[in-house]
Order: sequence, then structure tokens, then C-alpha cells
Amino acid sequence: MQAPQSTVDPAEIEKFQAMAAEWWDENGKFKPLHMLNPCRLDYITSQIAGEFDRDLKSSQPFHGLRILDIGCGGGLLSEPMARLGAEVIGADAAAGNIPVAQVHAEQSGLTIDYRHTTAEALAEAGEQFDVVLNMEVVEHVASPIDYLIACRTLLKPGGLHICSTLNRNPKSFMMAIVGAEHVMRWLPKGTHDWSKFITPDELFALLHDAGLTAVDRKGFVFNPITWSWSLSDRDLSVNYVTASLKPE
Repeated sequence: MQAPQSTVDPAEIEKFQAMAAEWWDENGKFKPLHMLNPCRLDYITSQIAGEFDRDLKSSQPFHGLRILDIGCGGGLLSEPMARLGAEVIGADAAAGNIPVAQVHAEQSGLTIDYRHTTAEALAEAGEQFDVVLNMEVVEHVASPIDYLIACRTLLKPGGLHICSTLNRNPKSFMMAIVGAEHVMRWLPKGTHDWSKFITPDELFALLHDAGLTAVDRKGFVFNPITWSWSLSDRDLSVNYVTASLKPE
């Protein structure tokens, strides 16, 4: 299976380009991601530690692992991965995100290889990774299957792919579109296209068709009372995350 030249959707990139400078403002346009990030990191770190037999209590448990954060934005996931000892490449198709991420990493004393590029270009260049983090990106690309094929190509045999996205149902429309964009105004109107949301079963089928073996899925659930996120084995109704492996 060969990936096409690019699955980038220019209209989607333009939206995030306009928001690039606000990535590290916890009360700005990316407030929802800052709120979700601890929950995302809990899932990511536990999956990586389990797959590669790493002790998260050690000082740099991910030392020796090469991790790609595709759609890295301002580096909200790349920086924690670097602190845990991984060699991190952060890639984004929105050029404006890269200098923001580079400056923040430098200010944080972290060495991260940020690149304005795409999954397809990295795959064509023969790049290989132990882990590909693909968080909140697949619902923004022009062709999810071709994009996931590129992600699979980027993995070493036995490599781990972690992918999160939004379910497509009336609840996700009310919460992610009406609630987040129109009521709470956490995101600019039009950030998400509900028709591009992907159900868990659809994503599992896409992962299979891309040559990956899905091994886990969990929901990210927001509690409006405690104003916090948690992982759920059962509730995948809005935000959810999957883990899959590239066969040896």
C-alpha cells in the first residue's frame, strides 16, 4: 500500500495557522486541549510503557525510543515525551505552529526536532519510529485511510500507533460543535466539521485496512462538575483514543 503525496486539507491547515500563536495560552483558543492534556498523557505514557516494558518511575523511561508527534501544534505532547527521555520529532502541516513550538521548547530547555512537513513526506523519506502519536488529527485530513497508511509506514515493525479523535453522533455534535464552539466559545466557530468525525468502529476498520492491529480503545470523558477529564472503558460517545500495533 502506497501513501499519496499528501492528505493535507488546506482549509483545515488555514484554521490552525490562524491560531498558532495561542498554543501555550491555557485560557486561549486551545484551552480544551490544555484541560484534556493530562488525561491524554496518562493514556499515552501507560501504553508506551506497557508496550516497551518501561518503568514510568525511572528518570527517563522513554530513553532510546524515537517518537513522532504528527500534528504537533505548539508541542503540548512533544515536550512531555522529550522530558521522559524520548527522541522526539514534532511535525505539523501548518507552518506557523513550528516556530511557536521551537521557541517554547528552547525556553523549556528541551531538544525537539520540529518540522513543517506531513506524514506522507516523512514516510516517503524513509523515516521510522517506535511510536507515532496521532492525536486529534485524523478528523481534519482529506483522506483518513491514506493518512493512516502513511502513519503505519512510519512505524518500525512492532511499533505503537496512538490515535484519538471525535465520535460522530448527536451527543458529539452538541458537545464538540454547539457546546465547545458556540456556547463555551473554547474554539472558534468552524474549527470542527461534524461530518468528518469518525465512529470507533469506523476507525477500527480504517486501522485494519491501513495494516495496523487495534489493541485498545478508551473514551475521554469530561465531568462538568469537577471540570476535569478521565478515561473510560465504556463511554466513547464523544472523545476517544485507540492504540494499535504494526505487525512484526
